[in-house]
Amino acid sequence: MSPPPAAPTASPVRRRLLASALLVATTTALAGVAVTAQAAVPPPPTGWSTVWSDDFTGAAGTLPSAANWIIDTGHNYPGGPASWGTGEIQTYTASTANVSHDGGGNLRITPLRDGGGGWTSARIETVRSDFKAPAGGVLAIEGRIQMPNVTGAAAAGYWPAFWALGAPYRGNYQNWPGIGEFDVMENVNGINSVWGVLHCGVAPGGPCDEFNGIGASRACPGASCQSAFHTYRFEWDASISPQQLRWYVDGQLFHTVTQSRVGEPAWSQMTSHAGYFLLLNVAMGGAFPNGVAGSGTPTAATVPGRPMLVDYVAVYRRVAAWWAAAWWA
Repeated sequence: MSPPPAAPTASPVRRRLLASALLVATTTALAGVAVTAQAAVPPPPTGWSTVWSDDFTGAAGTLPSAANWIIDTGHNYPGGPASWGTGEIQTYTASTANVSHDGGGNLRITPLRDGGGGWTSARIETVRSDFKAPAGGVLAIEGRIQMPNVTGAAAAGYWPAFWALGAPYRGNYQNWPGIGEFDVMENVNGINSVWGVLHCGVAPGGPCDEFNGIGASRACPGASCQSAFHTYRFEWDASISPQQLRWYVDGQLFHTVTQSRVGEPAWSQMTSHAGYFLLLNVAMGGAFPNGVAGSGTPTAATVPGRPMLVDYVAVYRRVAAWWAAAWWA
């Protein structure tokens, strides 16, 4: 059973005006558990197929595959909103100090602070931007991730995320949130919680209550989000009417948004284009962590060098029974 929605989250793309609505219950105590070893990309269950995946098995210290990933750099897209539209303070780089394989089957994204107090980190996005639910079928976006293993005052400003943006955002950068955004996993300030959020329609306001989005959160099952790997999954189900968007952590459903809740024209605007691209990043500071902390982040107490570890990212789909029958006829 999904818990009641927590305070609305903020998106790693938009400008946010988070205020008193972001009163987030702080965290449960962290359990001391060993990090689970690297796992292979799970094979699709019966009726599903793998659309795309990356297992991050590159040699230690190497960048992610250029065939799969674009590395974003700087403080914004060319012509896009400053500070990535969120108020985050770091500079994204293509340095292997910020983004690289760890040699053990994981990608690590590591925020660092330089001698002058400035922060660097990394943000990558898939080359492909055509991930969408097949007609009458289901799309699933999944990643096995350990959030940066840092909590309390030392975690102030950490903002890891795994998310998807509508393809028309590329080259435009002014058409958010109409093109759609699915936040599969967000977290701030080392809290033992995962947020899942939909952004759509117009801002401010609109059917997705921008700039907040339609979101929910819950604690990670068992071990904390920071101390162990967890599997974060988003499903876009076009096999039922009204269609559904669903968010899971370790197979446990915690958030659902229906087509009827979003309504028209917003639903069609975010589902009728070419598809979505995926993103992984660790931001530092910005409206979301600042809103939760009630003050500016990061602070002098924030500890650099705690990476987000990504074991794998995969996209699956299940086609409609009628489509499969026609294909094999």
